[in-house]
Formats: sequence, C-alpha cells, structure tokens
Amino acid sequence: MMARVLEADKHDVIEVRGARENNLQNVSVDIPKRRLTVFTGVSGSGKSSLVFGTIAAESRRLINETYTAFIQSFMPSLGRPDVDSLRNLSAAIIVDQERLGANARSTVGTVTDAYAMLRIVFSRLSVPHVGTSSAFSFNQPEGMCPECEGLGRVSTLDIDALVDRDRSLNEGAITVPNFGPDTWYGRIFIDSGLFDPDKPLRDYTEQEWNDFLYKPATKFKQGGYNVTYEGLVPKVRRLYIDKERESAQPRIRAFVERAVTFTTCAECGGTRLNEAARTATVNGRTIAECSAMQVSDLAEFIKSIDEPSVAPLLATLRQTLDSLVEIGLGYLSLDRESGTLSGGEAQRVKMVRHLGSALSDVTYVFDEPTVGLHPHDIQRMNDLLLRLRDKGNTVLVVEHKPDVIAIADHVVDLGPGAGSAGGRIVYAGDVAGLRASDTLTGRHLDHRHPLRERPRRPTGTLPIRGANQHNLKNVDVDIPLGVLTVVTGVAGSGKSSLVHGNLSGREGVLVVDQSPIRGSRRSNPATYTGLLDPIRTAFAKANGVKASLFSANSEGACPTCKGIGLIYTDLAMMAGVATVCEECEGRRFTPKVLTYKLHGKDISEVLAMSIAEARELFTTGNARAILDRLLDVGLGYLTLGQPLNTLSGGERQRIKLANHMAGDAAVYVLDEPTSGLHMADVEQLLGLLDRLVELGNTVIVIEHHLAVMAHADWIIDLGPGAGHEGGRVVFTGTPAELVARADTLTGRHLREYVS
Repeated sequence: MMARVLEADKHDVIEVRGARENNLQNVSVDIPKRRLTVFTGVSGSGKSSLVFGTIAAESRRLINETYTAFIQSFMPSLGRPDVDSLRNLSAAIIVDQERLGANARSTVGTVTDAYAMLRIVFSRLSVPHVGTSSAFSFNQPEGMCPECEGLGRVSTLDIDALVDRDRSLNEGAITVPNFGPDTWYGRIFIDSGLFDPDKPLRDYTEQEWNDFLYKPATKFKQGGYNVTYEGLVPKVRRLYIDKERESAQPRIRAFVERAVTFTTCAECGGTRLNEAARTATVNGRTIAECSAMQVSDLAEFIKSIDEPSVAPLLATLRQTLDSLVEIGLGYLSLDRESGTLSGGEAQRVKMVRHLGSALSDVTYVFDEPTVGLHPHDIQRMNDLLLRLRDKGNTVLVVEHKPDVIAIADHVVDLGPGAGSAGGRIVYAGDVAGLRASDTLTGRHLDHRHPLRERPRRPTGTLPIRGANQHNLKNVDVDIPLGVLTVVTGVAGSGKSSLVHGNLSGREGVLVVDQSPIRGSRRSNPATYTGLLDPIRTAFAKANGVKASLFSANSEGACPTCKGIGLIYTDLAMMAGVATVCEECEGRRFTPKVLTYKLHGKDISEVLAMSIAEARELFTTGNARAILDRLLDVGLGYLTLGQPLNTLSGGERQRIKLANHMAGDAAVYVLDEPTSGLHMADVEQLLGLLDRLVELGNTVIVIEHHLAVMAHADWIIDLGPGAGHEGGRVVFTGTPAELVARADTLTGRHLREYVS
C-alpha cells in the first residue's frame, strides 16, 4: 500500500533532471502538477530557458512525434532540449506574447473566430438575405468592397516624395530607398533603354513621364539576363505599400509614412464590404456596425437575438465575446487589426480559446500574462489563472509582479544573477519561504519605491491639441519638457493613442517601442549596435590586415559553416540537428584569422566575452561608448556574439534603447520599458531614466508599474475606464498630488502602494 502511495506522489510532479538549455547549469527540480507555479528571477536568469525552452518544448516535441512521419513533414521541426530527463509531462499549451501577424486582413474578429460566427448568423438571419457566410467576408471576392479589395482604405502616392525632378537617373533622381543609381532597382530604370539616363526628369516628354511612372510590366535584356521593367508607381506599391509596414525596416516605414497618404475608402466607408454585405441587417444592425462595436456592447446585442435555428452558434459566440470581456479586452472591437495589438493584448486574445475548454490535466504555460495590464486588471488575470488551476490543470507562469507571485502555490526562483551568473535554482517552495529567503527576489518582494520628494521643474511644454485617435475625445494636454513624465491608465484607456498618435514623427522625438528586432541567427549585439566595426578596425590595425577578415559574414568566415559556428542538418520529417562545426570548432573563423590577436585574444574569444568583460578590454573610443550604453541598460551579462534570436523580449527592448541613446534625440518615448524586468532591474532602469533627464532630455514613459509612477516628476492619467469609457485625461500633476487628491483607479492603487 505504501509503495502505491509513493508511486502516486512521484507522478504528481514534473521531474526535470540535468537541464542545460542556454545558460541553465545542470538544473534539476520537481514542479508540482495541478498547481500554480510561478518562475521568478532577474532578466537572463534562465526562467524562459527552463519553462519554455525545456519543459514546454519537450512536451510539444513529444506530441508531434505521435503523428505519422507524413504529417510531421508539414509541421515545424523541433529539436530535443538539452536535458538528461523529463518525466510526467502532460500536453502543454503555450500562451506567449508573440504578436499576432501584422496582416492588414487579420482582425480581432478573424483571429478569435468571432467574425466567422457572426458571418454565419448574418447569412442565416439577415434582411434582405444575401447569401452564404462568405458573402459577408471582406477576405473573399463575394463579400469584399471592389474599390479597396477588402482593406477598408485606399492609398495615394505623392510623386514628389519618390523623385527629384531636377536630377537625372544617373544623378539619383529616384529618392525611394534602395532605388539609387548603383542599386539593382535603379539600374533597371537606367538600362531599360526607355530614357536618356543623363536627362533631368523635368525635361521628360509626356510619353517618357508616363512610361517612367506607370508603364505595365515589360521584359527586356540587361547584361544577358531577362529583366522585368515596371513603372515606378506600381513597383513602389508592390514592394513597399502592399506589404506590411510594421515588419519593414525603419527606413522603409519612414519613407511610406512620408510618401503615402492612406484615406478611408469612399466606396465602403472603411467597412471593407460590398454594398450587399454592408446593407443587410439583423435586428436593425449591419455586420459592419456589429464589427465596429465595442466587444462588451456587441455581447449585449448578441444576447438580444432570439432565434432557435442558430441558438447553438449564438451560445458559442456569446461565450467568446464574454471571455474577451472577462480578460479585460471588452474595449476592443472585432474590426481592430490584429497587428495593432500589443504583446500583452495578443497574449490575452490567445487565452480566449482556452477559457471555455473542457480539457483538464493540461499544462498551461504563460509568459508574463500581466504585461500591459494596469494594477486594477491584475486581480482579474489572477482569478483566471486560479480558475485554470482549479479545473485540474498545471499552470506555469513566468512573472515578475509581486501580485502574481503572491497567489502561487509554488515558486521557483532562478539566479542568482543573469547570463553565466544565473541558470541555477536559488529557491523552490512556497511564497512565505521565498519572502524569508535571502534571494534577490525574496528581498525585493515587499520593496516599495518612495514618491519623488522634489519633482524636477519643467523647462517648457510639448502641447497636444484636439487628439481624437481611436477612443480619444478631443484631448488637449501639455507634456512637460525636461522631466520624466509617466502616462498611465487602464488597458484601452487611450495611452498609446495619445502618445504614439500625436508624438511619433515629430522632430527630435525618438520612440523606442516593443516591435521586434529584425535579425537572423547571424545577428548579435556586436553587429546590431555597430560595436563590431571598431573591434574589427582595432584587430586590423594591430595586425596590419584587412578589417573584413574579422567578420563572420565575410571572407574571414569558416568556409564549412559559413561563419555560423554550427552545421544545421535537415532530417526531413524529423527535427533538424545543429552540431558544432568540426572545422572551426564553433569559433566561426578560419584558422588563419584566429592567429591574429588583440590584447592577447583572437576575434572568436572577444565575441565570446560578456559586455562587462569587453568593457575592461576596450577602454576608449566608440567601442567603449557603445559598451557603456549596453551596461547602462543592464545588459552587461550578454555575450557580444549571442544570436539576437535567443534574446528575451525585455532584452531586445533594452538593446534597442542602448542603440538609440547614441542619437541626438531630445525627447525619448518608451512603451512599457519594465516589460520582462525583475523588481531589482526596475531600480536600475529608473536610474537610467534619471540620467537621460539629467543630460537635458525629456523622457515620456507609457507604464503601469507603480514604482515607475512613484518615481515620476509628472503623471498624465487617462480613463476613467477603457474603450468608449476612456479617452479622457482624468488627472495631470505630480505623483504626490495624485496620491493626495485623485480618485482615479491609478490614484487609488498608487495610494495603496506607497502607504
């Protein structure tokens, strides 16, 4: 009997033995099943490597292996995590912060299937009857507006933003990025034979001007190759405008914003639908009106439809809409483009699929589910996590917020530091034990940042007048210059609309947002920040050779692995395997290059150094300046050569901030810079924000973190609620004034925090 009890206990934990993913140092830990476990630790301590890179990754891999080899050939290849053993895993559902695709045809309604259900309701009940559900789809020819092809907007190109009419093609008349006279695109125009390349554009005949701008695709020979010529306007539209701007390089995005005017489609009024679809009604409302309604209002409207023939569908649709309201997204509308959602909003949209699920004994894995949430909304998120647990599921949460840690059944704290100084379990047990422990997390759990005693005095104001983007209600507000201003309010209150919608693009304003860094496994902190250039120059000067030898993407690269250091082997339907290159032993360079030294180290040894170590090696010039900035933002533990695709979201945002600090911006706009930051890291971030202000800059932060609010010189609070209940400035003043007299949601939570 005793043996059976022990056996049962043994299966009540997920056993992790010898985990070594990324910086994990042979970690072994037992995680209780059917409990809520929170994983804590500073950024880079190994939390994500343990939870996502080891436990969730192996669960997903094992599930994929249950499919046939044929089915697996269509699925992403997943390698086995570097771990000795994992036992008692259950199926893992990962709910992360990866943003939803920025496709202009993807909306909250399409992502959640709510719009698909709404289309079926209209296809059955609408007056007049229009047709099948596809007749109400803006992504199908039967339903889309013929003028804008279902996008809801049309674009107008400013020709003078594309060309300089006073120049010839050889002189660089085409001012579009990547269309210079020495580029591939530029040469197509020059070598087409249609124009004199030395003739200024202003002297073109009407036919030449028409061919230059609008000529349809035509093939011609260029250097022995068949090349397609196409007019500048359709080519620019195809290359830059019809693609997703959010995923474009900053230079391209800036060009599009400068050259293109997007206006609401006059034919459909922005509804995306053809006349039949946008005029048919159910209970007096069109499908376009339903899609534009706030989800909380739409949920009430759907409840008013009483039709037995579609009752099961209406019940499912109501459940989906109610779930969106329940997780704090009732302020969204179904026609909101999914690419405009923040990482936190995207994560909560993904949760909708799981809230009503009848599955139990599943492992749910969350990555900072409170990101983007006001303290007022965190309790609601906590309730959802506990509900998932109470259905008999294992809930694993990577989180820094004390309010979430407080509800945990079990806490696993990693550290003690980041990078090579982390990767170990420093505490595992209940919350009371964590509070009593001497770990960094334990010491900061009850820490409260005091209100700033003497707020800095503004040097002027940055006025915003008549702001009416999204839910903003003609907002007038003055943002003080020369101080730290925090913009607060519940999710959906209008913070981003106010700041990004009215400050982005102004001269001297630099926005450091949460959009991902574009880069491959070849990109690393050294290449992204420009640090590799002075390092290569120093190596070249010290050894009397070319600087290009010291780039793993150039002639100094190992020819076998092409400078990656790893050999990737595709095993068809099985997971691909990455092995260390035998030729260079992972050092990425040729043996000849590795004979050249700088301060006794070769280039591969320098790239393997941490930022903090490299700072001791490079003590002057541009290299030192870049390393200082990286250290300022708390990334001293990263190695110079670590691939960017292995960095966490918080690390990526901070490396972008370090990069931008080299510029001459006078106004810095940061969007939730505490995302992914441990409580101890937040203190370092506050010091960095202070330094930026003390250098004469203005810092504007959109933030929910109470420590950042307490530290601010000035607070602008939006609300009072979300969606159409928000969009107004409900308080402006110092944090002390907010605590003393404001009855806003933010004021109440900050008052409780500092008391």
